Amino acid sequence: MSKAENLLNTDIKTLIKNIAIPSSTAMFLNTMYNIIDTFYAGMISTYAVAALSYSFMIFFMIMALSFGFTFAISSLVGNSIGANKKLLSKLYASNGMIFLFLISLVIMFFAYMFLDLILQIMGAKLTIKDLTKEYLYIIFAGTTALLISLGGNSILISTGDTKSFRNISLIGLVLNFILNPMFVYGFLFIPKIGLSGIALSTVLIQFVVAFYIIYKVGKTDLISFKDIRYFKPNIKILKNILSQGIPSSVNMITMGIGSLIITSFVSNYGYKAVAGFGIGFRIEQILLLPALGINSAVLSIISNNFGAKKYKRVKETVLESLKYGYKIGLFGLIFLYIFGKYLMMIFDDDKEVIEIGYSYILIEALIFFGYITLFVTISTLQAIKKPKIIPYISTYRQIFMRLILFYLVVEYFMLPLESIWWSTFFLTYSAAIFSLWYVNREIKLLKQGSLFSSFTIDKTKQIIKSKLSIFTKENL
Repeated sequence: MSKAENLLNTDIKTLIKNIAIPSSTAMFLNTMYNIIDTFYAGMISTYAVAALSYSFMIFFMIMALSFGFTFAISSLVGNSIGANKKLLSKLYASNGMIFLFLISLVIMFFAYMFLDLILQIMGAKLTIKDLTKEYLYIIFAGTTALLISLGGNSILISTGDTKSFRNISLIGLVLNFILNPMFVYGFLFIPKIGLSGIALSTVLIQFVVAFYIIYKVGKTDLISFKDIRYFKPNIKILKNILSQGIPSSVNMITMGIGSLIITSFVSNYGYKAVAGFGIGFRIEQILLLPALGINSAVLSIISNNFGAKKYKRVKETVLESLKYGYKIGLFGLIFLYIFGKYLMMIFDDDKEVIEIGYSYILIEALIFFGYITLFVTISTLQAIKKPKIIPYISTYRQIFMRLILFYLVVEYFMLPLESIWWSTFFLTYSAAIFSLWYVNREIKLLKQGSLFSSFTIDKTKQIIKSKLSIFTKENL
């Protein structure tokens, strides 16, 4: 059975586990990678930890644009595979990689240009600001390698392959464990470079990951690096990537802006609050990783089955993914309540930082089920080519209501720091309830035959005839 047939016929529960577990493992390894970075930053100083927290928020915001387009590529390639449109899937894969390469260049340019302004908006103090710039100026150099690896992985996900990224993530973790102390403290001919060493280690590893992912993608039948004609930009293909990717990119960008907003308001409580929040945020991500892995499973399974018009399997995937995610959420909640404070102690011995981070963890643990609902529903909307509502949900949760509530609790009522965490609780669950209702409505329309792929057979043939004379009718 081919990979495409596997996604269309294998038991949904089995598929979710087979795809989500390797993806979750890869995310766990990447989070452990970040934790190693945080650990060595903590060995330098609390200022370095705070700088790393600012850096994470900024880098996430900058990369958000590209993340949305990788989701679009997975969805469009998966839809084409499910519909047995081999040529179209190759076009989406090849044009998608070129598109992400160009996006990486744009991101690097604007990142270097506006870093000072972003740090000023976030309220970073002089010492922390200098450390953050020292770190990010090096990190930005790896942007192209990172986007190439993400783009390649999105193609692999569309085929149900999440193991490749898991494998290279393990190699990256081991390399980071070795390189971080070498660059931070110096080793033989390598000078001691402190926080910059953590950034340098990351960039070098990003290039290793990119080369491996390119190799794995080259072994699929979706991309042929020997025939550059597939990579020739096709206007209609790029327009579909844009129309599918922009809503998700806006969603990711609003998440980045939301991170800047919360960091900015937390800064009102001092640099220790920023450090505690940053550490707590990273710890929280560890327990969310299995749920984040469900994203890959939902996107892969639903996009293929939507392309094949197997709508009953679409609904089943949503229900089983939610059940699987809620079980994970319950485990995460219990684990953080028992071990959260001890995990905080690993990264900083300042009692105030520990208490702030632990208060964040306790409340965030209660929000897990809301996050899981959002992960599944948003991935579903992406997979069925209905992403237009996503930016509105995200803007409500991450920007519009967040600014209003945070201003009220911090500036107007001058409430304790925990009020920010409780505001996040309310915003997340209100958005999750709405998104679940909306997806349920769209699935009902699917069953009625009201939703169709944006690429009909006629449109596909029109593109091929007008732009790609090198292909024959047999390709269709």
